[in-house]
Order: sequence, then C-alpha cells, then structure tokens
Amino acid sequence: MDEVFKALADAGRRRLLDSLNARNGQTLRELCAELDMTRQSVSKHLAVLEAANLITTLRRGREKLHYLNAEPINALADRWISHYDRDRARALADLKHALETPPMDSNAFVYTTYIRTTPERLWQALTDPSFTSRYWGVEFATDWRSGSTMAWTERGAVIAHPEQVVLESTPHRRLSYTWHTFTPEWAESAGIADDVAARLAAEPRSKVTFEIEPLGEMVKLTVVHDGFAPDSTARGMVQHGWPALLSNLKTLLETGELLPEPEPASASETRQA
Repeated sequence: MDEVFKALADAGRRRLLDSLNARNGQTLRELCAELDMTRQSVSKHLAVLEAANLITTLRRGREKLHYLNAEPINALADRWISHYDRDRARALADLKHALETPPMDSNAFVYTTYIRTTPERLWQALTDPSFTSRYWGVEFATDWRSGSTMAWTERGAVIAHPEQVVLESTPHRRLSYTWHTFTPEWAESAGIADDVAARLAAEPRSKVTFEIEPLGEMVKLTVVHDGFAPDSTARGMVQHGWPALLSNLKTLLETGELLPEPEPASASETRQA
C-alpha cells in the first residue's frame, strides 16, 4: 500500500482525483485544460496514480480515457482499517466514499483489481456456474459464444429474455454481455420494492465487460459496466454491488475461501440504493 499513500501525498495528484471524481472518463487534454497544468506534469502524475491503481485507463478509438478506481481504497478500508487510529480511519473512509460516488457527467462504472491467478482460472471463475454461484449467487446458462442468449438464475429466480445475450467472447481475454432483465420474479426474490422495480424496468438495458490482462503471476481485471440512463437507479445499485462481488472473487481465487459475509455479494445489491 506504500504506492497508494505516496500517490495521495501530492496535492497535484489529489486535484486530478478530484477532477475525475467530478467528471469521470477524461482525456489527458481535458485534464490539462481543467487543472491549468502542463501536459508533462499531468502525464507524470497520472503515471503515479495508475501505478498505484487509483486510476484505470480505457481506449476509445484514438482517445485514452481516465477513470477513478476505488479498489485500493476498498482494500485499505476493508482489510486493514483496524490498523489505523480513528482520525486516519475516518480520512480513509471519506476518500473511499468519494471514489465510489457516481461521477456527475459519466455513468460508466469502471473498476480494476489485480488477482493472483491465471487468465484461464479467472475465465473459469467468470463463466462456470460452480464458481459464479459461490461468490455471486448467480448461475448462467449459455454456451458463451458471441450472440448467444443467456439465462440467469439468481436467488431461485430464472431470468430469461431474447435481449440477454453474449456480446463478445474471447476466452481468457475479454468477455461482454448485456445485463439481466429486471423481471417481477427477480424483484420479488431479491426483495425489491415495487416502486424501485418499476424504475428499473423502465430503464434501458446496460452491459458489462470484463477485460483480462496477464501480468506475471498476477492478472489485471478491469470491469466496465455502462449503458445506463441519466440518473439511473440501476447504476446506483451496481456501484455498491461490484466492489463487494469482486472482492469475493479475488478472495476465492487466491485463498479458496469466501469473505466472511452472511450471503454471497451481488452486483444487483440494492441495500445501498
């Protein structure tokens, strides 16, 4: 965690994080203009932040977009928070909240974590029902070919729809699919209030993409969940579900055990919504 504290110690880098917290997914040119910093200075600061995993980058055509990444702060808060005194713990909690707050002008949820595993094992964990049922509480019925439909089973509810499809499937590298349909059966099984369920059903279907990159003994996993409407109810729900779910996935792959929680984490978690 030394890299995280080093990255946060510089005021310029904190300004960059503040800027991305206000408007996520900015290019280098946009960050330079907003902060009135030279391109060289911003590039150096971004390199330090990326090395600390506090930001993650995605290519969109010729542009490189920068996003906040809350994973290191989650790790500090969830795993080592007891090692810090009250004031430092409160500061970490405030930063964790800031990094997880939805940006005002971008609805994409982007999260990067590093897992000590292999691309093949991670792919299995993302696609094999015997894995997904353990850390997610969800099972998928599909052949994982691009264009194939998917049936989701969650909390005993089977969710099937022609628009639940695999969008892209490159084994051990990249997986993308549309999100499940918010059916009345799913809402009842998940304990979703009628008014929330109605809002979810009225929203456009989102999609999730998993990008897998081998890095020696580690694998870099970037999750991009996007396609949300402005002021999306679903966006607010998944932002709380994904960090817990991915933490469970990481723990399962690295230790064989799940985090001590009363039930599997779900990216559809609604308690925080």
